[in-house]
Amino acid sequence: MTQIGNGNARHRVDLPDGTELELSWAAMTDTGLRREVNEDSYVAQAPIFAVADGMGGHAAGDFASAAVVTRLAEHGGKPIMGTPEIDQSLRLAVQDMGRGAGVTDEGSGTTVTGAAIGAISDEPAWIIFNIGDSRVYRLVGGVLEQLTVDHSIVQELVDAGQITREEADTHPHSNVITRAVGFHEAPIPDYRAIAIEEGMRLLICSDGLTKELTAYGIRHFLMANRKADTAARQLVEAALGNGGRDNVTVIVLDVLKVVRPPGARHSAGGGDLH
Repeated sequence: MTQIGNGNARHRVDLPDGTELELSWAAMTDTGLRREVNEDSYVAQAPIFAVADGMGGHAAGDFASAAVVTRLAEHGGKPIMGTPEIDQSLRLAVQDMGRGAGVTDEGSGTTVTGAAIGAISDEPAWIIFNIGDSRVYRLVGGVLEQLTVDHSIVQELVDAGQITREEADTHPHSNVITRAVGFHEAPIPDYRAIAIEEGMRLLICSDGLTKELTAYGIRHFLMANRKADTAARQLVEAALGNGGRDNVTVIVLDVLKVVRPPGARHSAGGGDLH
């Protein structure tokens, strides 16, 4: 388990285009009630917020998730971060895994998902990325939306219409992912650009949360707690209360204020990046 960055109740970011952002965030991780070791890691320091869920055995999984967040954290303190920087960080992390102690013969790997402050066509945007089945959610106006798509066997079955979303949650292969960072393969993240809007809340989490809480439950705790640190704590406590079968890691990230320079155009759009 590697934790990089602390919670921040009020943090100002000055973007290159003159936009001022005011953010608040909190991060929390717990080993859970069934596991001996916490193989999750996170980085929470502007402009990068990410969660990694390691695989491959205790030492290997912990090493893999740490490698990813450590490389991503090298961009901490910069005003923005784009897809080239994320891609390069993930490639370097795979190289680090190959050289690392504690890596099993089968290799080590990790999921990773997160949000980076970036710019699309000079417009401030969240760059949402993921590999594996850790997730990013957005809460705006009381509506919770999952922004990432799991790279998993059950997601493929859902997409093919062979099982329902509800059946996927209890499927015996629900923990089998189809894409990861590591295992000596080139990392291939999915990207999506989301407008940075005042009042929005992002949740970045490992599957230790989503195994224990439905989308309705997640929305409840995000809506019930105005402060990011309280929301993060109650989400983790709820996951533990529902069984805590896996490591649980959450980052709750709030956009408190967006101040644009005079004459700046505004686009609330978003979409996939390729």
